[in-house]
Amino acid sequence: MTITRSAMAVGAVLAAGLAFAGDERAEGHGSAHVVLTSKEVKWGDAPPALPKGAKLAVIQGDPAASGELVAVRLKMPKGYAIPPHWHPTDESVTVLSGSFSMGMGDRLDRKAAKTLGPGGWGFMPKNEHHYAFANAETVVQVHMLGPFAITYVNPADDPQAGASK
Repeated sequence: MTITRSAMAVGAVLAAGLAFAGDERAEGHGSAHVVLTSKEVKWGDAPPALPKGAKLAVIQGDPAASGELVAVRLKMPKGYAIPPHWHPTDESVTVLSGSFSMGMGDRLDRKAAKTLGPGGWGFMPKNEHHYAFANAETVVQVHMLGPFAITYVNPADDPQAGASK
């Protein structure tokens, strides 16, 4: 399966620019006990492969590493939407705060989406087309095996469309 250059760059951007908790990060979290308060989570701008306006924090792992367990948090303003897309790996999403809607398919259908509040959870198998949007300021936590990559169903929806390749 071919992954676009912009999708492959997402993992590198996440790994390089959004490490959490500075030097407290344990190698792969497998060798040390790590505990973070919500104030210790380090937020940065979401990578360019996601629509502008969101913040992202890497909680665990290296999103660019193949086969590594990864957890990231995405903080979105009300109205933020991620157009239909897919990933080459499974992902699960837990809503930590706010109101988050998710649906399956090749077009963003607000009526068909299911809305989740805090504690709500969703699972998207690899290669399944899905979309999401925030109905209020929302924070979700996403778990996956790396590397993280995103491919938009409609290439024109890719925020990096038209960027030099």
